[in-house]
Amino acid sequence: MAASKPNVILSSFGDEAANEKLAVQQFAAMAAAGLQYYSIRFVDVGDGIKNVMALSKTELKTVVKQQRDYGLNVATVGSPIGKVKLLDIEDGTHNRFVPFKQYLSKDVQHACDVANTLGTKLLRGFSFYHPVGTEPQDHLTQVVDQLSQIAELCATEGVVFGLEVEANLIGQTGKLLAEIHRRVKNPALVLIFDGANLVCQGMTPDEVFAEYLAMKPGLGWLHIKDYRHNSSAARLQHIDEASLKNFVPADIGDSGHEAILRDLASELPRIEKRIKKLGAPGVFLDLEPHVKGGGQFGGFSGPDGFGVALRGLCKVLDYVGIDYHLTDFDDILARRGF
Repeated sequence: MAASKPNVILSSFGDEAANEKLAVQQFAAMAAAGLQYYSIRFVDVGDGIKNVMALSKTELKTVVKQQRDYGLNVATVGSPIGKVKLLDIEDGTHNRFVPFKQYLSKDVQHACDVANTLGTKLLRGFSFYHPVGTEPQDHLTQVVDQLSQIAELCATEGVVFGLEVEANLIGQTGKLLAEIHRRVKNPALVLIFDGANLVCQGMTPDEVFAEYLAMKPGLGWLHIKDYRHNSSAARLQHIDEASLKNFVPADIGDSGHEAILRDLASELPRIEKRIKKLGAPGVFLDLEPHVKGGGQFGGFSGPDGFGVALRGLCKVLDYVGIDYHLTDFDDILARRGF
């Protein structure tokens, strides 16, 4: 009897696939593509487009009802937690500063409440902005202290805080995130790999792979998008996120997803055991393609771009031997009670 293949759960940021970001558009696109999980970020539940953190209790209940109607569950809450300044210093950016005690008790607590209302254990977040012109390493002590408190609160609320690697933040590389994870030492804090967020900083495929390897001990789930270098690519200290325009599907970018996912295949049983112990259903590969554009707080692919990105990911997964599930006729029959 042949050994079973390692398995992942496919999901996607719903707002990537909806032209007007209406909840029903997002849910229809996710369900039609065969996904049973999605991540929620920006959504219009009938009163304009809002970040999930700004939804009222009534709107959250509407989301829960509508997603159930489409056979969907929330994979992660795509919150902006941690995308604020670490220090109250003017540095030429528009990033806001919030005193941490207030931020923890209000914003982080609310994010945990939202995750629990929507029925997910996974909360996406970030590692704070250090002042432009300073080195991220110089701020590790403070950010570890703050992220430790966030992890403690999340653990109390039964939520897992996923720390995403991204430019301009203190955790802008896999190695920095790995060091933060090592120092925090709380199972409620895991790491989120994102290849495009490294390539756009000027990294080569070999460098991206090294950053992925550094993150493996703390890896919780992966965001799937890719990026292509332009002809003048070089390692950059600060990224103009509004100017990033070279996002592509995972099968044609410069992140080297084939090598990363081939290595991930052997690691999946260990990562799955850890994340399931924390209450998640498995290891998510969360599509965030940005193929029609991306920025500091979100991105867009459209229903067509989302479909292209999903097929590109499935192509790579098939090639490296990682299994996944998309809705089939048996699922439809099961929902009909057969």
